[in-house]
Amino acid sequence: MAEKSDRLKNMSEEELNARHADKMKKKKAARDKIIATKTIEKGLVMVHTGKGKGKSTAAFGVVFRAIGNGMRVGVVQFVKGKWGTGERKVLEAFPDQVEMTAMGDGFTWETQDRQRDIEAAKQAWERAKSMIMDEKLDVVLCDELNIVLRYDYLDINEIIEFLKGKPEMKHVIITGRNAKEELIEFADLVTEMEMIKHPFRSGVKAQVGIEF
Repeated sequence: MAEKSDRLKNMSEEELNARHADKMKKKKAARDKIIATKTIEKGLVMVHTGKGKGKSTAAFGVVFRAIGNGMRVGVVQFVKGKWGTGERKVLEAFPDQVEMTAMGDGFTWETQDRQRDIEAAKQAWERAKSMIMDEKLDVVLCDELNIVLRYDYLDINEIIEFLKGKPEMKHVIITGRNAKEELIEFADLVTEMEMIKHPFRSGVKAQVGIEF
């Protein structure tokens, strides 16, 4: 390694540029070869989970990207019904491309009413199923669905069986911490957000434009 480092130090800028170009050419050829083998096109089931911040944020990033590409999107927020989120305000600017429903009454520790939470979860899932089967929608976000699944307000097996029969090209995004193992196994793409540091632990409250 030391010999290689010394050799690089003795190279001229022209030699370094040529070496870099050759290295990138080989890397591109290898990458292109890999990409050429990826021929399947299908609707994905995507799960954003984990204890870290950014699960819904990442999901809405996909939603905004879809809107930018002229696609139509459905959003069901399972437990954020009382929150005036910034995402919702932005999406209201695209009424021809977005259908958004906030079905929840807040988090379960706020309502303190299990039966009310279960009924809200069932209503939200019925709305989500309608959106998933709607041929006019390309992407459906089930925001915080994992929360109600964690408390067994909905049957995970029923969710998966329904998703198995979704339209072939429909993309479905599911967010929330503590995703069920069955869902993780079934999904096409799973991302786990890891919390390394969070300002809440230092006494910083949730702030507009950052958390909501």
